[in-house]
Amino acid sequence: MAAAPNPMAMSTKRICLRRLIPDDFQLLCLLNNDEGVMTYLDHERPSVEKVKFEVQHIIDYYTRWPKFGRWIAEGHKGEFLGWFCLAGSEQEMPATLELGYRLRRQYWGMGLATEGARLLLGYAFSHHPTVERVIGTTMFINERSRHVMEKCGMRHAKTFHLIFEDPLPGTEHGEVLYEITKDEWKKQQT
Repeated sequence: MAAAPNPMAMSTKRICLRRLIPDDFQLLCLLNNDEGVMTYLDHERPSVEKVKFEVQHIIDYYTRWPKFGRWIAEGHKGEFLGWFCLAGSEQEMPATLELGYRLRRQYWGMGLATEGARLLLGYAFSHHPTVERVIGTTMFINERSRHVMEKCGMRHAKTFHLIFEDPLPGTEHGEVLYEITKDEWKKQQT
C-alpha cells in the first residue's frame, strides 16, 4: 500500500483540500448565504455564532480523528469552492464513513463535487484498511447530489422517511442513502 496522502492537504487537478482554521467561519457563512445552497438542508441560514461553533467542533474532531473530518475546498488560485467531508462516529473508528460536500452555486455543474468526492473515496479505501464502506445521504428530490454519488459509483441502498417539526418542501418523498463498499470501489478501479 502506498503512503497515505497528507490529510492536512490533498488535491486533484482542480481542487485543493485543506483543514479548517477558526477564521474559516467567514467562508462557511459565505457558502450558507449563497442562493440555493441551503435548499435541501434548512429553512434558514445558520447564525454566525452557530457557524463559529460548528467550525470549532470540526477542528476539535481533527484531534480525535486526524485523518478524517471536513476540508475547505479551494481552486488552485485560492478561490473558495466549498467543503468536502469524510467522517464517522466520534466515539470509535468506524468501518463506515459518511461522505458529504457543499459547493458555492457558481461552481455547480462543473464536475467539482464528483472530483472531490472521488478523491475522498480513493483516500478512504486505498489508505485506511479499517474502512469497508462509505455512505452518503440526501433528500430524495436532491437530484444533483444523487447524480454526484451515482457518478462516483455509489448505489442507492434505501429510501427512508424522517419526521421533522417543520419539514422542507419535498420531505414527503423521503431521504435516500447511497453506499459503496471497498470491494465495489476496487472493482471500479480496474
